[in-house]
Amino acid sequence: MCKPDATDRRLVEPILEWIAGTVTIVRTREVIVTARQILAHYADMLELRHRFPFDVRADLIDHYVGSTVTVALARGETNDTAQQVRDLLGHYDPSRAPSVTIRGFYGDDSAEKAAADGRLIRNLVHSSDSPADAAADFKIWFGEPYRHILHQEAHPR
Repeated sequence: MCKPDATDRRLVEPILEWIAGTVTIVRTREVIVTARQILAHYADMLELRHRFPFDVRADLIDHYVGSTVTVALARGETNDTAQQVRDLLGHYDPSRAPSVTIRGFYGDDSAEKAAADGRLIRNLVHSSDSPADAAADFKIWFGEPYRHILHQEAHPR
């Protein structure tokens, strides 16, 4: 998922092209985010909200709801597609990501800046951790009307 900061900085296409150099992007979809979607997507983070010195739920609502994200379904040649994509992204903190990764190359935020501002890090892109997480993310962002693309080969943009 290309997050609102990637959309705002016009980085969606360059990010997707970078990812497409390693895995096949089957389909993309622009979504105007609802509260239901973003709270479901970050349910795991909301369970840990007590670890943050700010209101995680409020920050998610403020940063995402009504904003545009671009979600993509990717397919790789091996069973480690999720890890391949995560390796392309780099460390969640762009200031710690190698410059040969998407976050290291395009990122302009840091955990330090985010903490000072009392917000989550703006790190451009999210990728599922595992096939199970990918299935859950697919339900949130694509849903039943798009189920047929799970078996689609080409990328009809």
